Amino acid sequence: MVAQTRGAGQVSPQKLKFHDKLAGKGLSTDALLKKLKGLHTQLAELDQDRVDTSTLATARKELIHNTILLHKDRGVKAYAACCLADILRLFAPDAPYTHNELRDIFQFFFRQLATGLKGPDSPYYNEYFHLLESLSTVKSVVLVCDLPNAEELMIDVFRDFFALVRHDLAKKIELHMADVLVALIDESTTLPSELMDIIMAQFLDKNVGHDNPAYRLAVQVCNTTSDKLQRHICQYFTEIIVQHTPEEELDDVRKAHELVKQLNKSCPSLLHLVIPQLEEELRVEDLTLRCMATQVLGEMFSDKGGMDLVRKYPTTWNFWMLRRNDKSPVVRLAFVEAAHGLLVNLPEQKDVVEEALGTKLLDPDEKIRAAVCKLYSQLDYETALHHVSEQQLRSVAERGFDKKGVVRVEALNSIGKLYSLAYPEIENGDQGAIKQFSWIPQSLLKMINSQEVKAVAEHTLAEFVFPLLASSREADMDESVWTDRLLTTMKFLDEKAIASLISFSGLKLARPSVYERFVQCCRENNAGIIDENEEDTVRKLNACINRLSATLPDPQKAVDDLSAFAKLNESRLYKLLEVCMDPQTNLKLLVKSSREFLRRLEQSSAGILSTMGTVLRRASLRLINQSSVPSLLRHLQRGDPTGDGYGTSQAQLLANNSQAILSSISKHCPSIYKAHIGELTKAIADEKNPRLVEVCLQALASLTNWDEKLAPGDKRTGERVTRSVLEDNHRHAKHSARLLGKLKNGEKLSSDAVDTIANDLTDVDEHKLVAHVAALVEFARTSPDAFESRSETIMNFLVKKVLMSPSPLSPDDMDSDVEWVENDNLSSSLRTRILALKVCRNRCLAHVASDTALEVTTPVLKMFFTLLEHNGSLHGNGKDDPQVRARMRLQAAVSLLHLSTVSQYASAISQNFALLAITAQDPCYQVRMIFLQKYITLATRQLLPPHFNVIPFLTVHDPEPDVKATAKAYVELAYRASSPSARVNRFEMIFVQFLHLLAHHPDFALTQEGLPDMAKYIDFYLESVASAENVSLLFHLAGKAKTVRDSESHLYSEYLYALSELSQHIIKALAKARSWALQSIPSKVKMPTGILRPLPNAEAANKILKQVFLPAEALDWVNVQSRSSKAGGDARALDRPKPIRKHAGKRKELSIGRMVMRSKLGLYNISALFNPTHEATTRE
Repeated sequence: MVAQTRGAGQVSPQKLKFHDKLAGKGLSTDALLKKLKGLHTQLAELDQDRVDTSTLATARKELIHNTILLHKDRGVKAYAACCLADILRLFAPDAPYTHNELRDIFQFFFRQLATGLKGPDSPYYNEYFHLLESLSTVKSVVLVCDLPNAEELMIDVFRDFFALVRHDLAKKIELHMADVLVALIDESTTLPSELMDIIMAQFLDKNVGHDNPAYRLAVQVCNTTSDKLQRHICQYFTEIIVQHTPEEELDDVRKAHELVKQLNKSCPSLLHLVIPQLEEELRVEDLTLRCMATQVLGEMFSDKGGMDLVRKYPTTWNFWMLRRNDKSPVVRLAFVEAAHGLLVNLPEQKDVVEEALGTKLLDPDEKIRAAVCKLYSQLDYETALHHVSEQQLRSVAERGFDKKGVVRVEALNSIGKLYSLAYPEIENGDQGAIKQFSWIPQSLLKMINSQEVKAVAEHTLAEFVFPLLASSREADMDESVWTDRLLTTMKFLDEKAIASLISFSGLKLARPSVYERFVQCCRENNAGIIDENEEDTVRKLNACINRLSATLPDPQKAVDDLSAFAKLNESRLYKLLEVCMDPQTNLKLLVKSSREFLRRLEQSSAGILSTMGTVLRRASLRLINQSSVPSLLRHLQRGDPTGDGYGTSQAQLLANNSQAILSSISKHCPSIYKAHIGELTKAIADEKNPRLVEVCLQALASLTNWDEKLAPGDKRTGERVTRSVLEDNHRHAKHSARLLGKLKNGEKLSSDAVDTIANDLTDVDEHKLVAHVAALVEFARTSPDAFESRSETIMNFLVKKVLMSPSPLSPDDMDSDVEWVENDNLSSSLRTRILALKVCRNRCLAHVASDTALEVTTPVLKMFFTLLEHNGSLHGNGKDDPQVRARMRLQAAVSLLHLSTVSQYASAISQNFALLAITAQDPCYQVRMIFLQKYITLATRQLLPPHFNVIPFLTVHDPEPDVKATAKAYVELAYRASSPSARVNRFEMIFVQFLHLLAHHPDFALTQEGLPDMAKYIDFYLESVASAENVSLLFHLAGKAKTVRDSESHLYSEYLYALSELSQHIIKALAKARSWALQSIPSKVKMPTGILRPLPNAEAANKILKQVFLPAEALDWVNVQSRSSKAGGDARALDRPKPIRKHAGKRKELSIGRMVMRSKLGLYNISALFNPTHEATTRE
């Protein structure tokens, strides 16, 4: 306590007691240090308000002596600095020194701090801290601002402090430094640009962040002095922008914009004058500046404080949003790339941002579209769920059909990643996740049918929707989890998508597959070292490579990669690939082998990894394999305890999907069941679960058909199967009949069953009759001897009592236009009719090798064609139920396709081929579509004669886009996958037969209204098949059509000649538009026999060649169309409006062509055809 006078209560002034000399000769360092310590102690105890400053005069002068300030000892200088700081404190606010002396003092201060304040362990740390604390609290440092060289001193202070603070000093020191720098900024009238450079440099450091002390110091100083620094920051930014010219380097400008972004994150208040300047940059013509401003503002708006920025600067926000339509794609790209954070941090602007990004999905520049799609792949689950609409995600998915591959990849990659993130919530039944994301697999499966998108869609499905088990330890791989993911995903698929999923799974792959043949050819090729049959071996390998490459995204690269794989000739790779392709491989082995295959391939030849990865995925059963069967059977048991199959519970949905998969395995790859015969045999005894029994019977029947040695041999199973054949469940009866013939004593068991059924046909009710006929369908094919023993009884019953019985329209359905009924809703009567037609078909197929084949088949073919001629009726009066007629003509057409796989039957069917082919134009959508799908199934396996390949081209006028798209996709894939000789035989030489079919088409007419439709058919064909290599051949074939005549009538010949001229004109126009050369064909081309005949003599041939059969108006029309095509149109410009309808009305009246067909085919007494004792009759 300071003593006070007793009388007046006044505080006596404090006086410095130190009077020793500090400067002079003969004073040792230790003595000087001791004196300075004493002086420092006394000065520190003096109070500024009570000190008698006159007592400080001696010390004040001696402390600034050169012998002190320039002393070599650090301790002397440290204590001297502390004493000087105390002197300034005690004299404040007036300094007892001149400007020059103050300059020297402050330079001395900052030099001591810069060299001595290194950390608590450094010498004289406490003294240096005292000095800094004094400058901070007393604010004596503001005296610097009044000195002549103030700017230089300030620059040194800022530079030294930012360098010093990086030594990771105590927090107190950092705060004191900030106080010193803030005091200097607040007190100064101007700030030198170099000082601003020093401050701003802290925000451009590569280690920017709150872990960096220099950055923390700069942030604290800037935020504290923001009002003062705003103008200087704006000036700093402006000088950099103004000084740059387009020719100069832009590094400084880029750094300035980076600086603005950093300042916005840490010191946004500094940018009050900078943001309007950025807005002006959005308007400038300089592309670089405009792009930088767009990017910087975008990141600022996307930051966490972006919403505040939008509210403060609404005009800047609105003008930035307009950059989405900037004339430069570079700026538009910058806009899109900066928009990621907008979705997260600007919830109030969600609709505006989404609308902007939605328009950019349709930007003319593919880089912009790809960038928008990629943006959504970077979102986390919560953002995608709450801040993105379902419609926007669907719009991204639609970019999967984009013309540019990079956009397709980014779009599908985005939705695939989002589905992968959302799947756990979908599995848990989260309704928000289900609504937002569960549609994604369906969308991807829809894209698989497009050849351009197929590879990308498959990769997305394999990578994100159905990824292989992630665990690297075999013991941790849970196969049931894998199967459950498949079933859960299927809950949200429609029937069409499930069919695509089955195709994607590889189950439908014909085995041995082309992939297996490729591996075998690689082994035989032995890297080119071949002992015998070298030419044949190389040819087989090249054929496999060409066929495989045609199905891959980049055929030429695929050829190179597959050839490179063959040259590697690594037996281990071959073995691993064979293991992956083997249907008996379980999931764990498949995962292990796949990983090793890809790892080895990457090590030996990384360049072919993408192609071989696609081959591996398509060749292996990675989605559905033998490990899936136990889980599928378990779900089927749990989900359908009552056997009705129509429940809507989650367990029931899983059971429905399990049945769909198991049925597909039975149809396409029954060998998967080989390891599960015991489970299947046991399951057919579960009479309480009819659906499980049905699936297991189907599985056993298919498995034993694949390998008869695997048929169950126990007596009890045989008895169960025999009972099922005779029961009233038509599905059980069908599969049991197929299985029965493979069991022990199968022939006798089948014969007994046929006898029982034949005897009961007239006595059973309608429901059981369906089951009996379903069994007969199988017996007719698999047990022909047993069937033929009672064939007369059976066939007479089926024809007279089933097929010939009337099916009048119900009074309740008189006004109905519905022409189709789904399988589940078929009446027993209609189902029996359809099965009866299948019996007839299978009986014909079973007699292929017999001497009575034609005798058995002829009446069947006539019946089928009669059904086609009369729109599904055998009576010709048109009074049958339209739903019955639609089903009957579909079954007749499909049966004719199956019979056409037999060469001797195909010849007979080809006589009325036009009538079969135009089923592709049936008024009923379902008839057209199913007929086309059945055709594609058979044609893909090359089971049909080449001229059947004209059928897809009849879909060009279809009102439903998916029909034409399906046909076009098949033609493109089949054409690409065919060898050069197969292309000529199956797609190019059929051109004359296609023209012949068009000449016989019911709608053909030599009128201005009719010929455009014919031209559309030809255009579609040429669009799918024509190329620079074959256009000369097609032109030659079109011309050769005028060198023959139709085998039926002169009228058809004239139609053919008109089509010949029309096609020549169209081919010429196409060749001219695409700069293709039309060359002469030196070799002779053989014309189709049977449908065409040679002309009687040369005179007739010459006359026909000179005569023009095409009306003059048609030639003018063709010329107009060719000019429009050259101007940028294509064959699609020939489209004319067609009625859009799924369920067409009644068929149009027979045209002249149909009437000619009728007179040629005749109407048959169907019952007489199947009864050899009656003479077949016809009616005119």
